Amino acid sequence: MAHSSTLRSKTSGVHAAPGANARPALALYEQVKEFITRKIQDGSWPAGHRLPSEHELVAQFGISRMTANRALRELMEQGRIVRIAGVGSFVAEDKPQSTLLQIANIASEIHARGHQYNYQLLAAERIAAPPDVTAWLDMRVGESVFHTLCLHLENGIPVQLEDRYVNPHMVPGFLDRDLSVTPPSEYLVRHVPYDQIEHLVDAVLPTSEQAACLDMPTSQPCLLLTRRTWTRGTPITLVHCLHPASRYRLGSRFRADGNPSFG
Repeated sequence: MAHSSTLRSKTSGVHAAPGANARPALALYEQVKEFITRKIQDGSWPAGHRLPSEHELVAQFGISRMTANRALRELMEQGRIVRIAGVGSFVAEDKPQSTLLQIANIASEIHARGHQYNYQLLAAERIAAPPDVTAWLDMRVGESVFHTLCLHLENGIPVQLEDRYVNPHMVPGFLDRDLSVTPPSEYLVRHVPYDQIEHLVDAVLPTSEQAACLDMPTSQPCLLLTRRTWTRGTPITLVHCLHPASRYRLGSRFRADGNPSFG
């Protein structure tokens, strides 16, 4: 693949007069990232497209192997490309997006993309509520709470670890259901009415146990969606949904009146 231009160094280019709105020259690795990102965004390089190798980038842009490697490594960490040892670098598939304005059914989202959905129930138990959970669910210290831990997979790849606490006063028969067949979220949405939802999103690093469940390194970031639901002012459930940031995104589209936009 030919490319006639070379990258600008940080010290080259025309010097702007004081006060001019000149854009600072990018570092060499950032210029390589910008070039690749632009090709992905304008559709020139679709998902699955093979990128130039480090050697090809070195020859194409007149840069060092270390610079080329850094550009590709950071694009991989941002989830834009996938690198396969001994094979090459490829444009990553678009990360699926989950809405923040409603309680989304992750199984339906995955099926809507034409992908295979699988679900694993890792725990279903009644435990003494941890102090932070009693505060979140407005319960008394020492009370027990229902707890489930679930793993959701898309095409065999873990995309969400769901850690849920349920108020037993509001859903007394929760653990009587076969939750290995019907995921807790699906059962609750179908059978327990709610009139308020709260969503909070944080960027976090997974614990070693969470990383093992999600089949990812502990050094890679995750998006943590924390959700609470209420009915008539009484908390029903608290759930922490942990998503590998390289595989998933959270977002919404809505009209100016604040209502969700669907379709």
